[in-house]
Amino acid sequence: MRCQDPRQCGQKLVRRQPLKPRQRSEIPVTRHLNILHLVVLGVGSTLGVGVYIVVGEVALFVAGPAIIISFLVAALSSVLSGLCYAEIGTRILWTGSVYRYSYISVGELWAFIAGWNFILSYIIASASVAKAWSSTFDSLIGNHISQALQKTFFQYMPDYLATYPDFVALAMVLLFTGALALGARQSALITKVYTGINVLVLIFIMLSGFFKGDLHNWKLTEQDYTSITPGSGGISSLGPLGFGGFVPFGLDGILHGAATCFYALVGFDAIVTKGEEALNPRRSIPWSILITIFICFLAHFGVSAALTLMVPYYLIHPESPLPQAFLYIGWDVARYVVAITTLCALTFRLQDIFFPIPEVIKDMAHDGLLFQGLASPWKVFARTRTPIMAIMSSGSLAGLLALLFKFSDLLNLMSIGNLLVYSLVAFSVLVLRYQPEQNLSRKEEIDISECEASPLETIPEAGTSNILKTVWYPINTFPTQESGRIIYGCTLLLVLLLTILGLILAQWPSQVFSGDPGLTTVAVLLLLLITGVTVIIWRQPQDPTALYFKVPALPVLPLVSIFVNIYLMMLITHRTWTQFGVWNAVGFVIYFGYGIRHSLAGNNHQQPPASTSQTLDKNIPDAEPS
Repeated sequence: MRCQDPRQCGQKLVRRQPLKPRQRSEIPVTRHLNILHLVVLGVGSTLGVGVYIVVGEVALFVAGPAIIISFLVAALSSVLSGLCYAEIGTRILWTGSVYRYSYISVGELWAFIAGWNFILSYIIASASVAKAWSSTFDSLIGNHISQALQKTFFQYMPDYLATYPDFVALAMVLLFTGALALGARQSALITKVYTGINVLVLIFIMLSGFFKGDLHNWKLTEQDYTSITPGSGGISSLGPLGFGGFVPFGLDGILHGAATCFYALVGFDAIVTKGEEALNPRRSIPWSILITIFICFLAHFGVSAALTLMVPYYLIHPESPLPQAFLYIGWDVARYVVAITTLCALTFRLQDIFFPIPEVIKDMAHDGLLFQGLASPWKVFARTRTPIMAIMSSGSLAGLLALLFKFSDLLNLMSIGNLLVYSLVAFSVLVLRYQPEQNLSRKEEIDISECEASPLETIPEAGTSNILKTVWYPINTFPTQESGRIIYGCTLLLVLLLTILGLILAQWPSQVFSGDPGLTTVAVLLLLLITGVTVIIWRQPQDPTALYFKVPALPVLPLVSIFVNIYLMMLITHRTWTQFGVWNAVGFVIYFGYGIRHSLAGNNHQQPPASTSQTLDKNIPDAEPS
């Protein structure tokens, strides 16, 4: 399937996966999950390495005590992304994959980007949790492992990698990779028990911090640094000090911290994967997402506050902050309790993270966007039906990253991948609400040819010659193919403008707000253009179809979500962007060299036989029952 001209190639990039109605299952899906069940699932999928490790990393190197504000900014960004996720998820309740949503709604290239970066996010999450587990275990036994490895390998490790190869983290990744390959399954009971214990321990940490904390640690000065300096190494022997006070690294530190802290609040998407089993999903899914984000924000806020009150921020241990904090205040027994709980929490979190990776790889391979061999189990594993090649390839990559990369680099790479995926979700919401009726969750069968049409395909309609007048004064009160193409083009333009604005505000904020003639003029012009294009989108007719949940304040809220995500991405280090660029460059080579020619969506628009996981649920009503 070679592209004979640019127009044909462009049509291939935005071709969408057709939908086929599903026959009623012999075993109907039971709707039994209420808001409480979904919140427990969401909290269990979110609280993990962030609350136990990230708080120390960000407080020490980036934000100081102001990390609590960084988590507030990250939580607000998560709320915007969560609302967009709720709408796109309740449109198609039978699948929880961002990749599948994108393929059905906005096109193949966007689906590949979403799926490829979704894989990256989970692989990095696996590596970072394994690395956090290794650091916590090493701290518990007196740092003997790290000291021995660093002494042996330090001189052989380049600056852009970790100071020593983490063989313990590698062993953890390989252990769980092997268990998953042998057919291990998730346990709902274990998840509930783990979530309960996790919350209780975090409450204990917060109460301990407030009882043993010292408010003076939030207003430290240079004199405090000098008097507390251990040994004779001087201030230079400590971590980064900043300028003292509650915000030692300034506003830049808060915002950079928020970009990293976003990683700690990722996991609410697990709620959407259970939409088919949710009672009243129109209400339970959005509320569960919001409650989950709020609970996780409170947990991270409280733990961060307790940690920075107990220990001066520059003395926080970056790899095992909480156990070392209890050692600092003299609570040795509590130190071991917290360390063991941290190990248990990270173990369960590592188990949860591993399960979605091979499923996404298998889905993309089935669709022809990745190599077909990744979707096939070996004969010896045929009985368990596990995609052994997908598991082994993702596990090997996660193990390599855990072995060689710095923990901070993994956190930043994880954040940038998730921010991109959630931006694509907001993009999908904005585009879909202005497209002709697709009603992906209705009871009636859908015309396949309607779903196959892409927003950029040129379908002759009356009035196309008067496109400029139609942009500002739509002649229809309901979406058409023409208005859908207008929305698609305007949204792409807005993403470009928001990216440029985010880059300027992230890299040169002081010049912009101090009135620099060049940068300030460019920022103002960008704001005017963004406002004008947003008004054009606002004037276009929306799809009136009743949905389980609709994002309010369209088109403003999805655009704000996209901008906040892009701005946070722009704050992440250049080294992380380089690593992120290499990953996506490899992905584009695979897609344009293999996927675009082997895509099933492009094979005369034929799809593989419908299955219970790739078809419409005919038991879902148009709207919530009264």
